This record gives sequence, structure tokens and C-alpha cells, in this order.
Amino acid sequence: LSAGVCCCCAALRPRYKRLVDNIFPEDPKDGLVKADMEKLTFYAVSAPEKLDRIGAYLAERLSRDVVRHRYGYVLIAMEALDQLLMACHSQSIKPFVESFLHMVAKLLESGEPKLQVLGTNSFVKFANIEEDTPSYHRRYDFFVSRFSAMCHSCDHDPEIQNEIRIAGIRGIQGVVRKTVNDELRATIWEPQHMDKIVPSLLFNMQKIEDIDSRIGPPSSPTGGEKEENPALLAENCFRELLGRATYGNMNNAVRPVFAHLDHHRLWDPNEFAVSCFKIIMYSIQAQYSHHVIQEILGHLDVRKRDSPRVRAGIIQVLLEAVAIAAKGSIGPTVLEVFNTLLKHLRISVDFELGDRRSSAGSATFSTSSKESDERIVQNAIIQTIGFFGSNLPDYQRSEIMMFIMGKVPVFGTNSQALDTGYLGDLGTRRIQIMLLRSLLMVTSGYKATTITNALPPPFLDPLLSPSLMEDSELRQLVLEILHNLIDRHDNRAKLRGIRIIPDVSDLKIKRDKISRQDVSFMKKHGQQLYRHIYLGCKEEDNVQKNFELLFTSLALTTIELANEEVVIDLIRLAIALQDIAIINEDNLPMFNRCGVMALVAAYLNFLSQMIAVPAFCQHVSKVIETRSLEASYFLPETIFKDKCNLPKSLEKHEKNLFFLTNKIAESLGGSGYSVERLSVPYVPQVTDEDRLSRRKSIVDMVSLQVDILPGNSTEDKVDNTEEITFEALKKAIDNNGLEEQEKEKRRLVIEKFQKAPFEEIAAQCETKANLLHDRLAQILELTIRPPPSPSGTMTITAGHAHYQSVPVYEMKFPDLCVY
Repeated sequence: LSAGVCCCCAALRPRYKRLVDNIFPEDPKDGLVKADMEKLTFYAVSAPEKLDRIGAYLAERLSRDVVRHRYGYVLIAMEALDQLLMACHSQSIKPFVESFLHMVAKLLESGEPKLQVLGTNSFVKFANIEEDTPSYHRRYDFFVSRFSAMCHSCDHDPEIQNEIRIAGIRGIQGVVRKTVNDELRATIWEPQHMDKIVPSLLFNMQKIEDIDSRIGPPSSPTGGEKEENPALLAENCFRELLGRATYGNMNNAVRPVFAHLDHHRLWDPNEFAVSCFKIIMYSIQAQYSHHVIQEILGHLDVRKRDSPRVRAGIIQVLLEAVAIAAKGSIGPTVLEVFNTLLKHLRISVDFELGDRRSSAGSATFSTSSKESDERIVQNAIIQTIGFFGSNLPDYQRSEIMMFIMGKVPVFGTNSQALDTGYLGDLGTRRIQIMLLRSLLMVTSGYKATTITNALPPPFLDPLLSPSLMEDSELRQLVLEILHNLIDRHDNRAKLRGIRIIPDVSDLKIKRDKISRQDVSFMKKHGQQLYRHIYLGCKEEDNVQKNFELLFTSLALTTIELANEEVVIDLIRLAIALQDIAIINEDNLPMFNRCGVMALVAAYLNFLSQMIAVPAFCQHVSKVIETRSLEASYFLPETIFKDKCNLPKSLEKHEKNLFFLTNKIAESLGGSGYSVERLSVPYVPQVTDEDRLSRRKSIVDMVSLQVDILPGNSTEDKVDNTEEITFEALKKAIDNNGLEEQEKEKRRLVIEKFQKAPFEEIAAQCETKANLLHDRLAQILELTIRPPPSPSGTMTITAGHAHYQSVPVYEMKFPDLCVY
């Protein structure tokens, strides 16, 4: 009777329950009853409104079996759920999904690793199903938390630990795919989710990274290896996550990376940090690269008080990021990158000098270590600036060159330079050197179509100012920057090292015909370049490298910018450099004088072969041959050796050791060159750059010196020195002149000196010097009684014109420099 009652109860049960019960065999080892499963599937497809009840009943059975540890029936229930889920795609599947997710959550909550893996697999299958309509109420907060926890599994059994971690990563991947495909996908990008997902992925990537870093770079994995390797699977999931990020949620995906690297102290060493950001930069869409760069810059600001190695690690990550971003779109962050880096450069110098000051008088071992660490930071900044700038398009690179040059502190200017006032001269010099090193890297490989584009006046003037400073390293950097900008045919490597080149044709120098724009540039700014080369040769602290760079500057100017007129100017400059060494008005050391002579010899040897005038080549070769026999210290191969015997003086040397203007003029005149200007000595033009660079101007005043020599006269001797100002002389010459007219006249004269051709200026100077001599003689005859002894002489110095006539007193006319 009881059996009959049970049969009757079973017959009265709902059909969907009977169909569900029939799929479970008596022995769970037999697996799912396929025939009954087909009946259940057909029933669910035919009556989709019953899906929610089927799901609820299956969930009830599964929960009961989990509690009773009947894992065989749990596997059968999940298999049935998976098949129903794949077969049914109607509107009524929504309630069924809720039951399904409830059962998956039950499995994930269990402490049994097999059930956790089973639940993960079912969830991944569900994530790959595209639903017809979006779900507006479904959330995956529990699954994000649970899968993230599984990624950090620390089971004592390595195989089980690896299995659970892989399941957690695959679960996160499923959550990402499911939520990104939903209409409400923005929920997964919320910070509370990203703060769990991203560190979980990085944690698994980091663990294997530690192993790989000892062994070497891993080989390309196969599909099976990817499934078995948590690090590779996590990396693929991380790439997929970043690839799906959009403009609005990019920052939420990147910020947890910084938190993870900070928490685990992975900036020093920073191999893992670099690999992470390489993955980020290559995975995100190119137009969002500037978001990542902004985040790195912001984090650098946050960690600006950290140890130097941490900051260096962040800057190196920035370098890798901008190296990738510079190839695509970097948005509006170009100047922001450079501005932030320059700010941190100043901060690093401040820290370095502060540590040095605080450790004065004490043991400096730890402090020297800190200073070297700060140098690492500074070098990283310079490398980043240079690499970033060198990868920019030409139009942006020229702007960055101007931007960096504007930040270089120059004494006496009020510009947008970095504030280095509180750093002192030492700190300012450090900033100058590092900014010029950055500029050197930015200009590397820059190929402008015309020299005007490479050296516009707003850039050329401040660039050449440091070349007048009394610091050989600064001058070297300026010359190297000029080489980068002038050398448009990659000839610089062929000219490396100062030497007498036997045959220039062996160098296979590349050159084009000089364009009209380049000719115009040399007419406007050629004198400026000559002046800086001239002054650079007069520095006492010049070493061999300075002379090598000066030689390269002259050679590149010849190759890239020299027409016949420029060739004559360069020869005049070379002869003027030779006169520096011979006359030695600046009291240069003997090494410098011989170095200048060697520089002139090497350059004129190069120039004579470039213009290929036989008579000129013959004269240069003869002088060099004579020097090699009688005065080898005038040649670069000898003077720049470690041990070179220097002469005691140069006054006793014969003329055949020097390059003679008349011989050069004779040789070039026979080949059609206009050599009239060779007879006019080269005189550097006067600018304000001397004041800006803390140097005294060459012609800061025109002095009329009158020296009274003592005689046998019984009259009183004149012991004092009388000063006659320019204003007094001006009034004596023209008492009726008006002050305003004189100011206007002076302005016109200065403007003429800036723009007029050299020949016209020279002729006018000579005329005015003669006129001044005559007028001054008349004034002196009227106002000063000459001494009875005729032994006194008068020396009038106007520029480089010297006259001797009347007895001399010293009179300085500060404003007479216009003459």
C-alpha cells in the first residue's frame, strides 16, 4: 500500500520535476541519463515559461547535494544546467539565469577545489552566451570578489593552488567579457571592481615574472601552456581588459596598477613595472595613450619625496611609455611631459645639493651614495626628455627645442627659465648642463630642409649665449647641438677627431648645392657663428675635445653652408685665429696657442681640398710640411698627444710656419675668387651676449690712451690721468647739436652696424677714425699744452685702428663704441 501511495504521489508531481528527477541515475558514476535529458530539453524549449521552475528545482537539488557531499550528483546537475542554458535563448531565460548564477555561487563558496573549478567552468560557458536583451538588474559583485580571491589562493598543494588560480583568472575573464557585452558594462569599470580585478591579475603575472627573470625570456607558449600557466593567462586577461577600456574608464583601469606597484615596492628594481606598462601601452587604443602618460606624471608628483631609486624607476617607466606613445597619438600632453620632467630635474638637483650642504664636515659615504642616486634620477630624466623629443614629428620637435632652450637659465635674463636662484651657481650650472644634454638628445637625427628652420633667430641667440660662458663642458654641449642641427647629410662621424686629412675625397662627404635660404641665413647670422667660434678658441680652459668640436663646426659650416663669399669669411676667421696664437693679447697658455695653430692647420687643409684650388692647396701643404719638420707642435697629431714638448715662445718662428694672407689671396684670386675682403682683418661683431654670459665685451669701450714719458724737462711733470668723456668731446666738436638729434643719430649708426655689409662698415670706420684723429688733434692743440720733450706718443684706439702722433693722456669714451 505504501508503495502504491508513493507511486501515486510521484504521478501527481509536476511534469518538470519528474523530468528533472529522471536525468539523475541511481548511481552517479553512470553520469547524466542522455535520453531523459533530451526530453527535459525538448520540454524546456517547448514551454519556456517553465524554465524558471526547472532552474529553481535544479538549484534546490544541487544545494542539497552540496551539503550532503554528493558531488557526483552535483556534477550531473551542473551539466544539465549547462545544456539547458545553451539550448534556450528566449525571453524567459532571465529567471533561469538567476537560478543558474545562484548555483554557481554555491559552488564557488564551497571549500572543495573541484567544485570551485566546476562552478568557474559553468560561469565561463555562461559568459560566452550572447543574450537577446540586456539585464538591467543583474550584478556581478560577488563573482568579482570571489574570482579575485581565488587568484590569490595559497593552498599548500602547489597543483591545487595553480588550478584554483587559473580558475579565478578565467572567471575574471568571463566577468569582463559578460559585462562588456552588456548594456550596463560600465559597472565593471567602477573603482571598487577594478581595485580587485587588476591587482589579482598583476599578482599572478608577478609570481611567474620573478621566475622568468632568473631563467631568461620565456619561449612563445602554445595554447595548452597558456591554460596551464597562470601568468600567461593573467597577462592575456589583462590585455583583453585594457583593450576594452574606453575614454571614460581608462584611468580606473590604470590607477590600481600604481597601487599594486607601490604596495609591493616594485619600482626598485622596476623590471616588472616596465613590463606592465609596456603591456598597457600596447593593449589600449592609441588615442588613449596620453591618459596613461598623465597618470604616470601624476604618480611621479605624488612620489616626489620618495627615494631617488623609486623616482628613477617611475621615470624609466615613463620613458618606455612615451617611447611607445610617441609613435602614435599623444594628445595635448607633449609640453606637460617636458614641463613635469624639468620640474623634477630641478627638484633632484635641489635634493642633491641639499644633501651635500647638510653633510658638510661629516662622513660623506652615505651622502655620496645619495648623490649618485640623484644622478641616476637626473640621467633618467634627460634620457626620457631626449628620447621623447627625438621621436616627435619635426614640427613638434622644433617647438620642444624652443621650449627646452627657454628653460635654460642664463645669467642676466628674465625669461621662462627654471627658477634656480636658490640653488646657487653650482646648482645653476648643473641645470644648464643637464638641459643642454636633453636638448642634444632632442636634436639628434633632426633633419631640417633649410638651416633657417633648424636655427631660427629666437632659438639661435639663446643657444649661443652659453657658448660664451667660462665653462668648457657647456661650450662643448652647445657645439654638439649645433652639429646636430647643421649636419643634414650625416657627415659628422667622418670628421670626428681633429687631424690633418691627407685626402678629403676618401671621406666620401655628402653635400648638396647651397640653397638661397641658406645663403640668406649666412648673410644675416654668419657673423654670429664666426664670432662664437672665434671667442671659443680664446678660452683658457679649452681641452682637446673643445678643439675637436671647433674643427668639426668649421668643417660642417664649409660643407653645408659655404658659397664663395662664406669661404672668404672662413679664411679670414682662420687667419684671425692664427693671429690670436701669435700675438697672444689674451695671455693664453702655450698649450692653447699651439692648439689654435693646430686647429687652423687642420681646417685650412680641409678647406683647401674642399674648394680644390691647386695653388691654395699647395700653400697649405707647404706650411704643414714645414711645420712637421720644424714645429710639429703646431699640428694636431703632435700637440694633442699626452706628452708633447711645448715651445717657450712663438715670436722667433719664421713666416714659413704660418699661413699668409697675401699668399692665400694670390692663390684664390687666380681662380676667380673675390679676394678684396681678405685684406680686411676679421673683427668679431659686438652684441649683448657678453653681458648675458658674465663676460666682458671685446670692445666695451674705445679708449684713447696718452702715455706721458718722463723727460729731462724742468717743468712740472703731469702725474694724473685726465678723463675726457664722450659728451665733452661731442660738445667741443659740435656745440650747436641737440641731444635728441644725437640720440637718433646714434640709433641709426647702431642699426647700420647690425645690417650693413662688412665692406661698407670697414670703409666708414676708417673714414671716421681719420676724421676723429684730425679733430682730436685740433682740440688738444687748443686745450692742452704739450710737454717740451717730443718723446711722448699718442695712441688712439678705435676698434682695431691704431694711430700714433701727439703726446698722450688716457681718455676713455664709453659711448664711442659705435665708431
